[in-house]
Amino acid sequence: MSESTVSDVGVTTGEPASLTLLLKRSEDALHRRLQATLDGEGLLLEQWQIMAVLLARPGLRMSEIADAAVVPPATLTRHMDKLVERAIVVRRIDPDDKRRVVAALSPRGASLARRLSEVEQSIETALADGLGHERYEALAAELRLIPHLFD
Repeated sequence: MSESTVSDVGVTTGEPASLTLLLKRSEDALHRRLQATLDGEGLLLEQWQIMAVLLARPGLRMSEIADAAVVPPATLTRHMDKLVERAIVVRRIDPDDKRRVVAALSPRGASLARRLSEVEQSIETALADGLGHERYEALAAELRLIPHLFD
Protein backbone atom coordinates (compact mmCIF):
# COMPACT_ATOMS: atom_id res chain seq x y z
CA MET A 1 0.00 0.00 0.00
CA SER A 2 1.34 3.47 -0.82
CA GLU A 3 2.14 5.92 1.94
CA SER A 4 -0.53 8.33 0.73
CA THR A 5 -3.39 5.96 1.47
CA VAL A 6 -5.14 5.52 4.79
CA SER A 7 -4.10 2.35 6.54
CA ASP A 8 -6.13 0.31 8.98
CA VAL A 9 -3.62 1.28 11.68
CA GLY A 10 -4.76 4.91 11.49
CA VAL A 11 -8.38 4.09 12.33
CA THR A 12 -9.26 5.01 15.89
CA THR A 13 -10.54 2.37 18.24
CA GLY A 14 -13.87 2.91 19.92
CA GLU A 15 -15.61 3.64 16.60
CA PRO A 16 -19.26 2.54 16.48
CA ALA A 17 -19.52 -1.15 15.65
CA SER A 18 -22.93 -0.75 14.00
CA LEU A 19 -22.72 -0.70 10.21
CA THR A 20 -25.64 1.74 10.18
CA LEU A 21 -23.68 4.20 12.33
CA LEU A 22 -20.50 3.70 10.31
CA LEU A 23 -22.38 4.44 7.09
CA LYS A 24 -24.09 7.46 8.65
CA ARG A 25 -20.77 8.87 9.92
CA SER A 26 -19.23 8.36 6.48
CA GLU A 27 -22.18 10.06 4.82
CA ASP A 28 -21.88 12.94 7.28
CA ALA A 29 -18.14 13.36 6.56
CA LEU A 30 -18.82 13.54 2.79
CA HIS A 31 -21.75 15.90 3.33
CA ARG A 32 -19.59 18.29 5.39
CA ARG A 33 -17.10 18.49 2.50
CA LEU A 34 -19.89 19.46 0.10
CA GLN A 35 -21.82 21.73 2.47
CA ALA A 36 -19.84 24.94 1.88
CA THR A 37 -20.53 24.72 -1.84
CA LEU A 38 -24.21 24.00 -1.24
CA ASP A 39 -24.44 26.90 1.21
CA GLY A 40 -22.88 29.18 -1.41
CA GLU A 41 -25.67 28.20 -3.81
CA GLY A 42 -28.41 28.39 -1.16
CA LEU A 43 -29.15 24.68 -1.48
CA LEU A 44 -29.83 21.92 1.00
CA LEU A 45 -28.28 18.47 0.63
CA GLU A 46 -31.68 16.96 -0.23
CA GLN A 47 -32.13 19.52 -3.00
CA TRP A 48 -28.73 18.57 -4.42
CA GLN A 49 -29.72 14.88 -4.26
CA ILE A 50 -32.83 15.69 -6.29
CA MET A 51 -30.83 17.74 -8.80
CA ALA A 52 -28.22 14.98 -9.15
CA VAL A 53 -30.94 12.46 -9.94
CA LEU A 54 -32.52 14.77 -12.52
CA LEU A 55 -29.15 15.51 -14.09
CA ALA A 56 -28.64 11.79 -14.66
CA ARG A 57 -32.27 10.92 -15.46
CA PRO A 58 -34.45 13.83 -16.65
CA GLY A 59 -38.18 13.36 -17.03
CA LEU A 60 -38.78 11.17 -13.98
CA ARG A 61 -42.09 11.02 -12.13
CA MET A 62 -42.18 12.38 -8.59
CA SER A 63 -42.29 8.92 -6.99
CA GLU A 64 -39.26 7.86 -9.03
CA ILE A 65 -37.36 10.98 -7.98
CA ALA A 66 -38.20 10.36 -4.32
CA ASP A 67 -36.90 6.78 -4.55
CA ALA A 68 -33.77 7.63 -6.51
CA ALA A 69 -32.87 10.68 -4.37
CA VAL A 70 -33.71 8.86 -1.12
CA VAL A 71 -36.05 11.67 -0.07
CA PRO A 72 -39.47 11.04 1.55
CA PRO A 73 -42.33 11.96 -0.84
CA ALA A 74 -43.72 14.72 1.42
CA THR A 75 -40.26 16.26 1.73
CA LEU A 76 -39.72 15.90 -2.01
CA THR A 77 -42.78 18.05 -2.75
CA ARG A 78 -41.50 20.86 -0.52
CA HIS A 79 -38.01 20.74 -2.04
CA MET A 80 -39.35 20.53 -5.58
CA ASP A 81 -41.53 23.60 -4.96
CA LYS A 82 -38.42 25.56 -3.88
CA LEU A 83 -36.39 24.32 -6.87
CA VAL A 84 -39.20 25.26 -9.27
CA GLU A 85 -39.51 28.66 -7.56
CA ARG A 86 -35.79 29.25 -8.18
CA ALA A 87 -36.12 28.14 -11.85
CA ILE A 88 -33.79 25.20 -11.25
CA VAL A 89 -36.39 22.52 -12.01
CA VAL A 90 -39.34 22.47 -14.39
CA ARG A 91 -42.40 20.26 -13.94
CA ARG A 92 -44.59 19.11 -16.78
CA ILE A 93 -47.51 16.78 -17.31
CA ASP A 94 -46.28 13.29 -18.16
CA PRO A 95 -46.94 12.83 -21.89
CA ASP A 96 -47.59 9.10 -21.29
CA ASP A 97 -49.98 9.60 -18.36
CA LYS A 98 -51.74 12.96 -18.14
CA ARG A 99 -52.54 12.35 -14.44
CA ARG A 100 -48.87 12.42 -13.47
CA VAL A 101 -46.16 15.05 -13.35
CA VAL A 102 -42.56 14.62 -14.51
CA ALA A 103 -39.63 16.87 -13.71
CA ALA A 104 -36.35 17.88 -15.30
CA LEU A 105 -33.66 20.45 -14.69
CA SER A 106 -34.05 23.77 -16.43
CA PRO A 107 -31.05 24.92 -18.49
CA ARG A 108 -30.01 27.05 -15.49
CA GLY A 109 -30.52 24.06 -13.18
CA ALA A 110 -28.54 21.74 -15.45
CA SER A 111 -25.62 24.18 -15.51
CA LEU A 112 -25.67 24.48 -11.71
CA ALA A 113 -25.98 20.70 -11.31
CA ARG A 114 -22.97 20.12 -13.57
CA ARG A 115 -20.89 22.54 -11.46
CA LEU A 116 -22.00 20.85 -8.23
CA SER A 117 -21.30 17.45 -9.76
CA GLU A 118 -17.72 18.55 -10.47
CA VAL A 119 -17.29 19.54 -6.81
CA GLU A 120 -18.75 16.22 -5.69
CA GLN A 121 -16.44 14.40 -8.10
CA SER A 122 -13.40 16.20 -6.65
CA ILE A 123 -14.46 15.07 -3.17
CA GLU A 124 -14.79 11.50 -4.43
CA THR A 125 -11.37 11.75 -6.10
CA ALA A 126 -9.86 12.87 -2.79
CA LEU A 127 -11.55 9.91 -1.12
CA ALA A 128 -10.17 7.53 -3.76
CA ASP A 129 -6.71 9.03 -3.31
CA GLY A 130 -6.96 8.57 0.46
CA LEU A 131 -8.23 5.00 0.32
CA GLY A 132 -6.32 3.98 -2.76
CA HIS A 133 -8.18 3.56 -6.02
CA GLU A 134 -8.56 -0.19 -5.74
CA ARG A 135 -10.12 0.04 -2.26
CA TYR A 136 -12.31 2.93 -3.40
CA GLU A 137 -13.65 0.94 -6.37
CA ALA A 138 -14.26 -2.10 -4.15
CA LEU A 139 -16.09 0.05 -1.59
CA ALA A 140 -18.24 1.67 -4.28
CA ALA A 141 -19.11 -1.74 -5.75
CA GLU A 142 -20.15 -3.10 -2.35
CA LEU A 143 -22.22 -0.02 -1.54
CA ARG A 144 -24.05 -0.36 -4.88
CA LEU A 145 -24.89 -3.96 -3.98
CA ILE A 146 -26.32 -3.36 -0.49
CA PRO A 147 -29.78 -2.00 -1.48
CA HIS A 148 -30.35 -5.00 -3.76
CA LEU A 149 -29.68 -7.48 -0.96
CA PHE A 150 -32.96 -6.46 0.67
CA ASP A 151 -35.16 -6.61 -2.44
